[in-house]
Amino acid sequence: MARVAGVDLPREKRGEVAITYIYGIGRSTARRVLRDANVDPNKRVKAWNDDEVSRVRDIIERSQKVEGDLRREISMNVKRLMDIGSYRGIRHRRGLPVRGQRTHTNARTRKGPRRGVMIKKKPTAAAPAAAPKKAGA
Repeated sequence: MARVAGVDLPREKRGEVAITYIYGIGRSTARRVLRDANVDPNKRVKAWNDDEVSRVRDIIERSQKVEGDLRREISMNVKRLMDIGSYRGIRHRRGLPVRGQRTHTNARTRKGPRRGVMIKKKPTAAAPAAAPKKAGA
C-alpha cells in the first residue's frame, strides 16, 4: 500500500484521484505532482512500483505543505484573526459566515440547526374522568 504524507492512498483509484486524499492537494496539484514525478495519472495506485511511490512522496514533501503542517497553519491564522479582534475574527468566534454572506435567511451550515421560539400551550380545563365500562354491556 502506498503511504504518502502519512496517508494511505486507496489502491483501486487512479493516481490522480488517489493523491487528492491528502489534505491540501486538489486535482490540479495532483496532476502537477504526477507530471513532475513522471508517473502516468491514469495508472492505478496498486500498479505503482516503489520507485514511483518514492518520487511522488519526495515531490510532495519538497513542494507542498500538507496534512498536519497545513492544518496547523490555517488554525493559527484563524486564531490570530480572533486575537486581534478583526471583523473576520469576530465572525469566526461567533460561528457566523466570514465572507460576507447573508444571515437573515440561510447560513444554516455555520449557525447550526434552528432553535425555534418556545410556544406555550394554554392550559386546558381538566377533562372529567371517564366512567368505567360495564363488563356485560
